[in-house]
Amino acid sequence: MDLIDPATGKPLPEDAIRRDLFIDEPVHVYQIPPLTSMKGHNAKSWTDDPSRNIFTARLRVVETAFESPASDGGQGQPKLKVDLVLEDPYDGKLFAAAPYTNSSVVEPAVDSTRFFALTVRDPQGHKAVLGIGFEDRSKAIDLGIALQGARRVLGLESACADASEAKQESKDYSLKEGQTITVNIGSKSGRRRQPEPPSTSDPATLQSFALPPPPSAGSGLAMAQQGAGFPLPPPPSAKDVKRKRQSLRDLGFNDGKNGEFA
Repeated sequence: MDLIDPATGKPLPEDAIRRDLFIDEPVHVYQIPPLTSMKGHNAKSWTDDPSRNIFTARLRVVETAFESPASDGGQGQPKLKVDLVLEDPYDGKLFAAAPYTNSSVVEPAVDSTRFFALTVRDPQGHKAVLGIGFEDRSKAIDLGIALQGARRVLGLESACADASEAKQESKDYSLKEGQTITVNIGSKSGRRRQPEPPSTSDPATLQSFALPPPPSAGSGLAMAQQGAGFPLPPPPSAKDVKRKRQSLRDLGFNDGKNGEFA
């Protein structure tokens, strides 16, 4: 039995190898309104109207490995593709197929983890966006894991990472017209930093902070002679002493035994 490519409807090469990465039923298929917000698809708008539930399908994520036909007598190139296939759960008849060429083929709804927007294509290349919903939340998680593995083997993970990095690098952080920035340099009442004491290991520092030497006796006499500090009064003369003694006698004081005044 020939294997049919669900995306093109054409037979696959005889040596093609196909395996299911994910399978679940029933999966509800919805006709969804056009996207009106950049935030994404809202599943509530599908489920509120019962007439939008147009089919109940079996969903399979199929990985197919094959060799492309040889050209000019050369050898064919190995190829790998992944498709999401919606089919009748009773007879297996194809309802719609979505070639998984990039991550935007399956977009999660913004208001539920059980619903997705699926971009399907017919053999002529026409595309449409259908809604799909799972009855079991764990099956929706399993689909996400299967698609993550598919992106890895198809090389789509690195492409998504490169696009994300390029988007970050292209961001403009310059100030727009009228924009200002505020810089907080701290409170005025903050404590001021105390100066550090001089190091005692530096000879130059020790010399600059050394105490002056004590003054010598000669320098003290010189300072007294120059009027600096507190100069000593000159000693009394013999005439002054004699005058003082006479004045004391006139006041009634007598000389003591040792010549002192009592």
